[in-house]
Amino acid sequence: MQRHFHFADLFEQAAAKVPQRIALHDDHRSITYGELDARANRLAHALQASGVQAHDHVAIYAKNCIEWAEAIFAIYKIRCSVVNVNYRYVEEELRYLLDNSDAVAVIFQAEYEPLLDAARRGLPKLATFIRLADDSQGVALIDEAVDYETALADSSSEHDFVERSDDDIYLLYTGGTTGMPKGVMWRMEDVFYALGGGVDVFTNAKVAAPDGLAAKINPDAPQGLVMLQIAPFMHGAGQFGLMRALFEGNTAVVLEQFDAERVWRRIDELRINSVGFTGDAMARPLADVYEKIKHEIDISCLFAFSSTAAVFSQSLKDYFRAELPEHTTMMDAIGSTESGMNGYRMVTKGEGQAEGITTVNATLDSVVLDEELKPILPGTGVVGKLARGGNIPVGYYNDPEKTAATFVLDADGKRWSIPGDFARIEDDGRITLLGRGSVSINSGGEKIFPEEVEQALKSHPEVFDVLVVGIPDDRWGETVCAVVQPRPGTNPTLESIVEVSRSLIAGYKVPRRMFVVDAIPRHANGKPDYRKAKAAALDAAGLS
Repeated sequence: MQRHFHFADLFEQAAAKVPQRIALHDDHRSITYGELDARANRLAHALQASGVQAHDHVAIYAKNCIEWAEAIFAIYKIRCSVVNVNYRYVEEELRYLLDNSDAVAVIFQAEYEPLLDAARRGLPKLATFIRLADDSQGVALIDEAVDYETALADSSSEHDFVERSDDDIYLLYTGGTTGMPKGVMWRMEDVFYALGGGVDVFTNAKVAAPDGLAAKINPDAPQGLVMLQIAPFMHGAGQFGLMRALFEGNTAVVLEQFDAERVWRRIDELRINSVGFTGDAMARPLADVYEKIKHEIDISCLFAFSSTAAVFSQSLKDYFRAELPEHTTMMDAIGSTESGMNGYRMVTKGEGQAEGITTVNATLDSVVLDEELKPILPGTGVVGKLARGGNIPVGYYNDPEKTAATFVLDADGKRWSIPGDFARIEDDGRITLLGRGSVSINSGGEKIFPEEVEQALKSHPEVFDVLVVGIPDDRWGETVCAVVQPRPGTNPTLESIVEVSRSLIAGYKVPRRMFVVDAIPRHANGKPDYRKAKAAALDAAGLS
């Protein structure tokens, strides 16, 4: 049977090569490649027996665990697509997602059964329910739900599935920073090259054949790298951290939920080599905890420490560069669910930063386009839209209008993914990211990108976290407002915020208002919730 650039095929090739190697550690147990493959086969057969057919959509509604990995590969084995469910959703959000995605089955953790039972009303397509047992003591409410382990025990572990296709769909729902979640559809081959490890970001060389990653696995070695991706699997960063580790025969470590101290303890206990996290929402707690326990742990095993999906602030880069082992490489990677990876930056000591969020080396097919969809030349200073060509998504599921707005054709018929981030090309060809236009602030005709201001404010020693929003102003239309979560025991003032930011950003970008909150609103993947932050600012200003 021919192999493809398909996530089920890529995993199965690794599993066949190192079946006895540990594939995964979660908070409760470990599992080998062979065991993971066999259990995924059993779940795949159980789904087929329940009536799930090729190209159907199957939801996974759980925190990080080994069963999440079993489920994702089981679903791909039978040529279906995963619907990733945010376990923080309320009933209406959950109902919207299950309805919009046309999910026909859901694998769910028992603690979420009451919410799922309420949300499933009026969703006739959702017919199969598989319950993952957990420590919750709730009463079973969905009568037709089948116990996960029972479903596996009653099913075959044989690999007798039909051939897959590079055109099979990888589906990822993304909430972004505003609006309801959107399901981004990728061909398997395209997303492999965009996010799944199919391109060497340092050389832009593509993996030439589906067995290209597995061919590099040394079956005689006791293990490969041990890799921890902290982000939840319900988001792209977590999924691709998991899958890229397994495609290459490495060992993945997963945490049920983010806990900064547990991260450092697990690095020591399991001799973890690589850690992936998401921006300041994770980096700042990691820094605070490390400072307290660094003399209790040995992290000499750590070779890579990288932020994906969101950059982390310069002050934290400086801290970790000074504290982590000399051999530990640090990297920022930027990109989106709609475009794949757009660029990366290696973090080095004493490196300056151009005005903006961060400046990165462009990855394959990433450019900045002007209003006529023409690539902007380096060093012109012109601000345009970050875009990516080549391997990009098919579009948004069930949303042709948003598809047409994001995935556009230029005058020459070339198709681009343009999610909405503004950027500019520097003299050396690197890209400086400025921010998302959908949350930009217009103050006196000047466009201000909140993320750029936030990067400056995070260097303030009393700021633990911050989001920047625009609020109405009689003179300027909008004025810049900082919503600040202080460090415990501190009381930052607007005056001190202004003093710090004036040395880092232009005067018109400096906050004119500031409000303090107990906690910055963020989504589970660490991305900011600007809607809630703006609502809090308007309420504090008496403008709601």
